[in-house]
Amino acid sequence: MIQVCSACGTRWNVRDRRRVWCPRCNGTLLAPSGPAPGAEWSARPAGPQGGPPRGRALPPGYRWIAVRPGAAPPPRRGRRPLGPTPRYAVIPRWGLADHFEAPELQVAAPRSGPSLGMVRTTLIATMVVLGVAALVHVVRYALLIVNRSVLLNKVVAFIATWGGVVASVVAVFMVVASAVVLTNWLIARRAAAFAHHRRDDPRPTWALRAGCLVPLVNLFWAPVFVIELAAVEERLNWLRRPIVVWWIVWLFSTVLSGFSIATSFTQDPQGIADNTVTTIVAYLLGLAALLLAMKVFLGFERQPVEQPAKRWVIVRDDQKDEAASAAKGSESEPEAAVAVESQGQNPAA
Repeated sequence: MIQVCSACGTRWNVRDRRRVWCPRCNGTLLAPSGPAPGAEWSARPAGPQGGPPRGRALPPGYRWIAVRPGAAPPPRRGRRPLGPTPRYAVIPRWGLADHFEAPELQVAAPRSGPSLGMVRTTLIATMVVLGVAALVHVVRYALLIVNRSVLLNKVVAFIATWGGVVASVVAVFMVVASAVVLTNWLIARRAAAFAHHRRDDPRPTWALRAGCLVPLVNLFWAPVFVIELAAVEERLNWLRRPIVVWWIVWLFSTVLSGFSIATSFTQDPQGIADNTVTTIVAYLLGLAALLLAMKVFLGFERQPVEQPAKRWVIVRDDQKDEAASAAKGSESEPEAAVAVESQGQNPAA
């Protein structure tokens, strides 16, 4: 009786005793394939030697397999243990490094104008000086009212008179300093804005300085230069209103300041009092003009020149909606034209 190992394929002659395990590889032995005991005395002829008998039916669950001659193949080697999971006290520095080639960007030219802190400090100092000058003239006007019935002390009268003059002179110098600083900032900002768009400023530097620093000329040209800058930086929609309001207040402040200077040479008490009130209002209007100019300045400085402000919003396409509604209306018109039931009659049962 022959039993074949299912693992190594070795054929074992187990004689008349059925075995389960292979002596070589300890694999499972298949069912016996040899003739049963006493079969050699039967009249059924045996098959050819060395091969399975022809036409012999196998038990259920078994099939004939081809086994190569020779020794059994070596057993497969199992996987080696991977070992413990590696742990690191610090982040490893080895591994694949990502190198991204940065696009060649145009190096922005350094701005040569005054810094943000310098412009802001100059404007705030000028506004403080204008406020103090207005307060000094308010005190002077109060002393003029008191002087109508009471004779003032010489020291008080001297301080009231020359205090207003000193405050006015300091205010004039601070206003000129603010105008110069703002002009330098405007020139540098325009140069940076046009350079960002790879263009040259169409207006020369001397024209910008003359249009911003020459009295009465700057009333018309300085706002134009600022509007051109806002248009180049694509911020005219946001800065148009602050620029126009600053322009109007600055115009009224200049006109009122010129009127107060023209009426400051009067000698009668009522004229002096009226000029003092006019000067107070002129200083307050100048203070308001500087506040609005600082608002325009900060409106530009909130966004760098290299990062233009663009806002993308979703806009509804009315043409597509109208076309879709027209198509639906054309499809529903034939259905609506056919009357399902007659008016004034009940539906049929």
